[in-house]
Amino acid sequence: MGAATDGAPRTMPCWADVTLPDVEAGKRFYGELFGWTFEEGDPGLGVYVQAFHEGANVAALAPKPDGRMPTAWCVYFSSPDAVATADRIRAAGGQIVTGPMEIGRHGTLVLAADAGGAVFGVWQAGDHRGFEKRDTHGAYGWTEVYTRDAAAVDAFYERVFGLTAHDLVEGTGFDYAVWTPAGEPLDPEHAVGGRAVMDEPGFPAAMPAHFLVYFVVDDCDEACRTARRLGGRIRREAQDSPYGRFAVLTDDQGADFAVVDPARTENG
Repeated sequence: MGAATDGAPRTMPCWADVTLPDVEAGKRFYGELFGWTFEEGDPGLGVYVQAFHEGANVAALAPKPDGRMPTAWCVYFSSPDAVATADRIRAAGGQIVTGPMEIGRHGTLVLAADAGGAVFGVWQAGDHRGFEKRDTHGAYGWTEVYTRDAAAVDAFYERVFGLTAHDLVEGTGFDYAVWTPAGEPLDPEHAVGGRAVMDEPGFPAAMPAHFLVYFVVDDCDEACRTARRLGGRIRREAQDSPYGRFAVLTDDQGADFAVVDPARTENG
């Protein structure tokens, strides 16, 4: 098991939720796209709708409490001590947006922005342990941060979570790295997430740093057709990669996410 720089256990993405203007519309969109079913959360903690796939908890939908907030997916990284992680975030040049805040018996939450401005969450589990399945159809598969300052962001995640950035492609003009816990090899078992630099024509200067959350599907092209039919848009058309056929989508309320079919790669 990898370790963070202060001896904390290995961290990894453990949860994802989307903040929407209309949760009921979100249930219709994601329910049909991924086959999710939904249950209302603890009413004492506000409207927070848990999403399930074949009975396993895979994500959540939440209403926007303020119209000025972005309509967006958020990924959460696991932590054994949210308070200590918040301290490391500040020391590494990030900012705390919310928390640390206890969410009843469920766990402790932190929302933060990294050194490049991308917002992410930290979750110290209580009764809610996070994803009940991943890497299968209808469940979380991957995340990556898009930033304009690779050096600062790589150093931030190394200091906060003990993650090492491995440059994946050199000399091609596309700056992408994969994180693993310090000392762990670069392979699918140990990969935690990715980091991309927004220096392509597809990233307008006004676009802020952000995380992109991927969900696994059995057929990427069919998922794109379904998303369009439901009122969503295609931000990046489906394409093959060594890690699967993927596309970047926008739901019918404006939240960006990605889908990937890991069984179909550019090598066959």
